Amino acid sequence: MGREVTIDGMTIPKVEKFKYLNLIIQQNEDIDEDINQCIKVGWHRWKYASGVLCDKKMPVGLKGKVCCMVVRPVVL
Repeated sequence: MGREVTIDGMTIPKVEKFKYLNLIIQQNEDIDEDINQCIKVGWHRWKYASGVLCDKKMPVGLKGKVCCMVVRPVVL
């Protein structure tokens, strides 16, 4: 666990957490921060798409597709 990683003569610093593919990877294997980040981004996407999702003139099918394509992937 205490081994250093060196690439091309440069030592990579050891960190407590880092972001990889939009996931927060933590040394202590805690997932709370990652879950909170997903929820935060999900609400942001909901707000971004709310113009379509809350418009009474838009068809329900279109609203469902927007939700499935914009909001759901971020949360899941």
